[in-house]
Amino acid sequence: MGLRDLVYDVYERRLTRRLHGVPVPRHVGVILDGNRRWAKSVGASTKAGHQAGADKIVDLLAWCDEAGVEVVTLWLLSTDNLARSQAEVGALLRIIEGVVVDLARPENRWTLNIVGALDLLPAETARTLKEAVEGTAGRPGVHVNIAVGYGGRREIADAVRSLLQLHAAEGRSIEEVAELLDVEHIAEHLYTRGQPDPDLIIRTSGEQRLGGFLLWQSARSEFYFCEAYWPDFRRVDFLRALRDFGARQRRFGA
Repeated sequence: MGLRDLVYDVYERRLTRRLHGVPVPRHVGVILDGNRRWAKSVGASTKAGHQAGADKIVDLLAWCDEAGVEVVTLWLLSTDNLARSQAEVGALLRIIEGVVVDLARPENRWTLNIVGALDLLPAETARTLKEAVEGTAGRPGVHVNIAVGYGGRREIADAVRSLLQLHAAEGRSIEEVAELLDVEHIAEHLYTRGQPDPDLIIRTSGEQRLGGFLLWQSARSEFYFCEAYWPDFRRVDFLRALRDFGARQRRFGA
């Protein structure tokens, strides 16, 4: 072990000790940003960057298991990403299919859930993702939402559409629905219905914006922006995010 690795190891252990007794977020959302810029910085292809980012996910989920996080939402592909070149999107979808199939293997601990507008994806991709996650229900580890073809505005629109369709099927008029409509009713139709809202949202690559991620659910979230590109995200970066979260005095509604 080199001197740099030794210093890093000592620092990581110190961070871990300092987190004992510190509040842990129940739900962590992660915007996995910077794969393409990481690839450019190391002289690799865009596809290699996306694959390096996919390979990092297992590490993150293991760290979340260790920390006691209950729910993780990973934003792998936005609705805007679908407008990129057909070659890049096709390669990225193959990588996403592969990582979901790997995470769903019986030896892994995680319950998987696909969130997003699957009707925007190729039929074969949507089928592969849905079939992969079917057998993961009830596993003891972190519950993992995999956001693919996801956009926050699209989610809210889908939730309102679903709510209206439900009430129309029950014979209610639009006036009756308007009387019943409230925040809780809409929340019951979100992709993440029944789950706690994210306490902490992490975005890598230095960008400091949500970009449409969990717009409804993040109203009371804490945010942590990390300079590292996603493939370079380390356990120490995750521990720093937890430390930062634990040190904050959360003021809901203010």
